Amino acid sequence: MITGKNNPKIKYVSQLQKSAQARADNGLFVVEGVRLTREVPAELLSEVFVSESFSQKTSDFTEIAAVCEKAGISCETVTDDIFAKMSDTKNPQGILATVRQPAWSFDDITASGGAVLVLEEIQDPGNLGTILRSSEAAGLNGIIMAGCADIFNPKVVRSTMGSIFRVPFCFTDNIEKTIALLHGRGYSVYAAHLGGTDLYESDIQKKAAFLIGNEGRGLKDATSAAADRLIKIPMSGQVESLNASIAATLLAYEWCRRNL
Repeated sequence: MITGKNNPKIKYVSQLQKSAQARADNGLFVVEGVRLTREVPAELLSEVFVSESFSQKTSDFTEIAAVCEKAGISCETVTDDIFAKMSDTKNPQGILATVRQPAWSFDDITASGGAVLVLEEIQDPGNLGTILRSSEAAGLNGIIMAGCADIFNPKVVRSTMGSIFRVPFCFTDNIEKTIALLHGRGYSVYAAHLGGTDLYESDIQKKAAFLIGNEGRGLKDATSAAADRLIKIPMSGQVESLNASIAATLLAYEWCRRNL
């Protein structure tokens, strides 16, 4: 059992929890809780840590220990107070895992057609995680991100509820070039924009890419200009805009309603 807070493994996990750079440098991130740990594909599991009290929960611990043995990885037990320092949650469940970052390419996401989301500078971790979860639920093919929050941030990971392992995603540092590539693959590109036409009166193709902009600023002018059409979600009352994750979800489900 690990009992010292200065143990190198404890420091290592803490760095992965707090630092996007550490996650990028090591190609790892952290998941917490029984459910999320169960969701991790075996080939991505790196190491598992459980608290002393969790190790005494026979059925849960036996299950996790069997998964670790099958994957050929270690399952370290730490004292409850040390585990609390490792955790990113206020009420930790007593289990966390370091996980290899999944990787997909633009080709992986676009090869089979369908619909994708292109996110520009989404900064709220909760929004980003919810968008992944909604994308899986609506049957989208994947997500392309430009300048967004770190998808491996613990708050994002929790918000995905496991979708981070099932929804393909990739990154771009040139969103206009990415839009051009989507056009080259036969995609119709739609920009969520307050100056657009009503979503429910717009023709939406099956092979569709939806552009969603920053929570406060929306899409950049150059990004909107590169789209085939500007569309908006109609709103009543004095509401000027919708939360980015809600807007993405509504677009995803409208595409789903028409095409699946």
